[in-house]
Amino acid sequence: MLRPTQKKWRLFRTWAAGHPIWCGWQVTYRCNYRCRFCHYWHDPLGRADEPTVEQYASGAAKLAQLGTLLVSLAGGEPMLRTDLSDIVRAIGKYHFPLVTTNGWFVTPRTADDLMSAGVWGVSVSIDYARGATHDKRRGMDGAWKQAWRAVEMLVRARKHAFQRVNVMSVLLDDNIDDLDTIVEMAADRGAHFMVQPYGFRKTGSHAYAHNNGAVAPRLLELHKRWPNFLSNPNYLAKFDEFLAGGIPRCRAGRAFFNIDSTGDIAICVEHKSAPVANLYRHNPQTIVSKLSEASAGNRCTDCWYNCRGEVENLYDPKGLIKSLPTLFATGASVKGD
Repeated sequence: MLRPTQKKWRLFRTWAAGHPIWCGWQVTYRCNYRCRFCHYWHDPLGRADEPTVEQYASGAAKLAQLGTLLVSLAGGEPMLRTDLSDIVRAIGKYHFPLVTTNGWFVTPRTADDLMSAGVWGVSVSIDYARGATHDKRRGMDGAWKQAWRAVEMLVRARKHAFQRVNVMSVLLDDNIDDLDTIVEMAADRGAHFMVQPYGFRKTGSHAYAHNNGAVAPRLLELHKRWPNFLSNPNYLAKFDEFLAGGIPRCRAGRAFFNIDSTGDIAICVEHKSAPVANLYRHNPQTIVSKLSEASAGNRCTDCWYNCRGEVENLYDPKGLIKSLPTLFATGASVKGD
């Protein structure tokens, strides 16, 4: 297994070579929640066969020929894979494995397994400061309480200073006033906080998008007050531009890409229905070439997810400097004033 310093150097070389540095790898589209603002839980891929741990290991080795990547293991709910810690260990041999979860299946044992496997960071989705509202939007009674328990268990289970626990919120139509409280609750538990705006492609509906005034100034003010608010300020400053019509010049396929639960590769998760290659059937050079070809015609402005905005900041000198804490912050959190 490569040492953290080796991975960081290889990640820099990947970036300098112009290869994608971020990969969203959807380990399953199955989900135990029924979130109103996400329809992945009834995606037909949720019934498809999923790769074995051995396939993840061979896929990770193939991707390593391009360099080291930030690999976000998500879904669906990735912890429905009972072998997730083995997948993390396989990915972590060459790359930086990250996990996004709703927190429902986190126990002291599963938290310890993930951290022992070498996960670089775990993000737990929490969108509201009020349990009843969160549970209603997530379609699961008790989701809010369990999510905060998951944060606490994951923080306690950390084995290394580089392992980070995040609370991840989606900015929706009705939760901007909740974010200050969520940031504080995360800080009190030793966790970081990040936010991204709702993307309508997950449901086809704009009903859940924030449309009640500017949000960037409020987010930037929170960022100044709370040291555990980890989102890049350059990224936050563009929220209103996205909400007003979208941000052009998306680098999907050039800076980041998606692998679905069958190994199909697309320029991003929202283009998963139009794969350009397959991890298990194509060599790395073909994958990069196909992604580059597909990205050339991309005019999409439909999202401003972390996997886009945070990564695209790395290609701007000012954004790159401000992104370093996001990429490599330690698990320690500092409470704000």
